[in-house]
Amino acid sequence: MLVTKKNSTDGAGPGSADIEGVLSELMAIRADMVAGLAMSQPHLAQVHANYRDSARNLLHYLALRRRDLRPLQLRLAALGLSSLGRAESHVLSTVDAVLSVLHRLLQRAWQPAARETAVLDFTHGERLLAEHTDALLGPATPGREVRIMVTMPSAAADDYLLVHNLLQQGMDCMRINCAHDDAAAWARMIAHLRQAERALGRSCRVVMDLAGPKLRTGPLEPGPAVIRIRPDRDDYGRVTAPARVWLTAKESPQSPPSPASACLPVPSTWLAHLRVGELVKFTDARDARRTFKIVDAADDGCWAEAAHTAYITPGVTLRHERGAGKTDDRECRIGALPPGENILTLQKGDLLILTRDLKPGRPASYDSAGKILSPAVIGCTMPEVFDDVRAGEPIWFDDGKIGGVIEKVEKARVLVRITQDHLKPVKLRADKGINLPESALHLAAMTARDIEDLSFVARHADIVELSFANSAQDVASLQQRLTRLGSRQPAIVLKIETRRGFENLPEMLLTAMRAPCCGVMIARGDLAVEYGFERLAEVQEEILWLCEAAHVPVIWATQVLETLAREGRPSRAEITDAAMGLRAECVMLNKGPYVVSAVRVLDDILRRMHAHQAKKRSMLRELHLAHMLAAEPSAATGRAGHSFSGRNDGIAGGSARA
Repeated sequence: MLVTKKNSTDGAGPGSADIEGVLSELMAIRADMVAGLAMSQPHLAQVHANYRDSARNLLHYLALRRRDLRPLQLRLAALGLSSLGRAESHVLSTVDAVLSVLHRLLQRAWQPAARETAVLDFTHGERLLAEHTDALLGPATPGREVRIMVTMPSAAADDYLLVHNLLQQGMDCMRINCAHDDAAAWARMIAHLRQAERALGRSCRVVMDLAGPKLRTGPLEPGPAVIRIRPDRDDYGRVTAPARVWLTAKESPQSPPSPASACLPVPSTWLAHLRVGELVKFTDARDARRTFKIVDAADDGCWAEAAHTAYITPGVTLRHERGAGKTDDRECRIGALPPGENILTLQKGDLLILTRDLKPGRPASYDSAGKILSPAVIGCTMPEVFDDVRAGEPIWFDDGKIGGVIEKVEKARVLVRITQDHLKPVKLRADKGINLPESALHLAAMTARDIEDLSFVARHADIVELSFANSAQDVASLQQRLTRLGSRQPAIVLKIETRRGFENLPEMLLTAMRAPCCGVMIARGDLAVEYGFERLAEVQEEILWLCEAAHVPVIWATQVLETLAREGRPSRAEITDAAMGLRAECVMLNKGPYVVSAVRVLDDILRRMHAHQAKKRSMLRELHLAHMLAAEPSAATGRAGHSFSGRNDGIAGGSARA
């Protein structure tokens, strides 16, 4: 039995007064937890039986976290007791275990009232999370508890082998983004998955993501019809590969049979006279004299090469010259070219006009001295937000790349002053995201298109993701619509991507828990814009804690191994980020030409980290490095010393021995 010293001041350890103070504070916390549960009976009454104990645990956790526990944690640690830092999945049991020890240290008997006894013990809480994860995301892959979700590219509708390879490499959930493609393409993707499941003997969940009310910039007026033709050059400016130009008949244009730098329509009668080795000369849009050399002539067009950069516009005159330098009198003008993409060029201090209508916007106009005459103008795809925004509120464009503040709100337009500083002007294009993190927007989570898509989703998906889930009403509305669509009920995953969604997460969780199965996705892209990149780590941690307390599976999403999926090689930071995904129950990869490789790498990372980390808890597997420093007598000197072993076993397999 531990003997304590009353009011000890000799530094030998904590006295009974210290223990008494900790006990009193923790008993007060417990009383708040129990009282809070009693006040929340209306919420609990509607929760599905699968989540009844989980809902109680969530409410206990919310009560626990309504105060700053850091001073108490330090005092508990000084006593050699649990500091409550890993209590999420079994809150009341953890508090009661600490209270029991504190009472014993003071040689007192203590037993909680029967009606207040913890329902979840340490193993039960973790088991509930595992059961809910299996129900939502399917059984775990052997050797890897965290599931892998992959967003399908449009090509998956027509490329069975892609889907087969993704499943073979470890995909557990196929995600279809309803913002792209259509029901026919989605059906083909799912058919490919079912075929791959039969071939590989694996199962995979189908996840469908409703597009939601994504605010975007409207269209822009067409840009100038100009094509830049540019050869490849080395660091010294020497041409390493000429530009390839496809000349085709403008009366019946044909696509180039292989990649081309430009495709130029010309009269068929003029085209018919071109021969290999001949030259075509012209003066480009900059009044620069340029030459094409004909390198191949076919029935449906000719290939030409250019060794110098040229800017081509409709109407540029091409002059055909024979190989011996004899000028041919045949000339032609280049036909119509597609308009180029228009952009708005913005810098700090510029005014941007955001309009209610979707009339094509235009760049700013300038006087001869370079001063702005008329500011840049662009529309907004959801003009109803104009009724909710106020002057002084921040606004962000293109995933947070361009920041400004609302200067004035008028009936038909909003004036935005660009405030974010950049080393050089930034470019804003059509169809780029708009974020209003501090505006109280009254937007329903489901648009008319989402409601239309829901009939397909209800028939084919295992999981439906509710984009821009902001309130309990948004969740209840989706539940009601799914109920009206039939008995087959896909599980709902709440995508947390706004400030409102984060702040209302506890109530949304309790609403989602009315169904037998639910989940949460941390949509880190929009969250980073809404809260600022510097707060993203803090916000995602809080979501993970809250969901663990509710025993609700979490999907870690956005830009995981993105460089690897797009370019074939990951950054070092991406590898660390992917390993941190072990804190969640599922990690999502986005599409890209190297996504199959990304799945393989992610599978390997998660398998290796499985032995080292579980949620917030470090797993103390035998560490190979611990054997590397041996405090034994040195064979060479006969004296005690430290020697480093030359063994390297286990390093390639994860730096630890099994």
